[in-house]
Amino acid sequence: GVAIAAMGGAAGIDTVVLVPETAPVGKLAQLLVFGAELYKVRGSYDDAFALSRQAARDLGWYCRNTAMNPFTAEGKKTVSLEICEQLTRAVGRPASAPWRAPDRIYVSVGDGNIITGVHKGLRDLHALGWIASMPQIVGVQAEGSAAIASAFAAGTTEVTPVNAHSVADSIVADRPADGRRAVLAAQQTDGDYVVVSDEAILAALVDLGRDASVFAEPAAATAYAGLLQHAADGAIDPDGHVVVLVTGNGLKDVASAEHATAKAPTIEPTIDALRRAIDDRPRPS
Repeated sequence: GVAIAAMGGAAGIDTVVLVPETAPVGKLAQLLVFGAELYKVRGSYDDAFALSRQAARDLGWYCRNTAMNPFTAEGKKTVSLEICEQLTRAVGRPASAPWRAPDRIYVSVGDGNIITGVHKGLRDLHALGWIASMPQIVGVQAEGSAAIASAFAAGTTEVTPVNAHSVADSIVADRPADGRRAVLAAQQTDGDYVVVSDEAILAALVDLGRDASVFAEPAAATAYAGLLQHAADGAIDPDGHVVVLVTGNGLKDVASAEHATAKAPTIEPTIDALRRAIDDRPRPS
């Protein structure tokens, strides 16, 4: 929504964005600043999604919706080109040689469109001979919104709707619109799906900030939580090239970041008060 609002504003094209009423304030502010006509819809993401599809049909609007518009996956696939091009440079391979693909890519999954785009980009590169082999693609879902992971575990591409809920609002989807292709992205690359708790997601959010200086929203940190779970299970090759996609900035959902971290104390403007606060601060165990 934010991207289409920004591009619409730059191009002078009116954009209408429907969001669930629970959408974080940071995301709404961005949409409004870019000039989108914004409506909060009572209900879930899927309710807003369904209404936007009906509006496109009934009102003659151009539908940009995930999985409904084929250009969405085509746009998102370009991240695969960037990953392989940049990894090639990082390992010191000449630009004229075939690009170096990572061994594995972790992707947060909600509707399934991003992982579908990642898969499409890699398949295109492989078909053109730009990469020698396909990386494993690992989708990561929140345990409260794991319809696609459940289908993968059952060995089917038929995704059964769920009553989705998670702190990672951007990947909450009752009926994943691109579910079938999202399952195939892992199936066809000898990949996997990982399901993580909200607690693990918030912990990963903090770890990314402190260890990598990356401020991610919960949905984006979900991919890293999946990597951490695989690492704990001994499922990571320490000599392999592994990529984690962090797909959303933490400023979009500041409330979750505040919930995941300790509160800052308020002190008097004296050196004694500062010293007491420093002495009283929690110490790592």
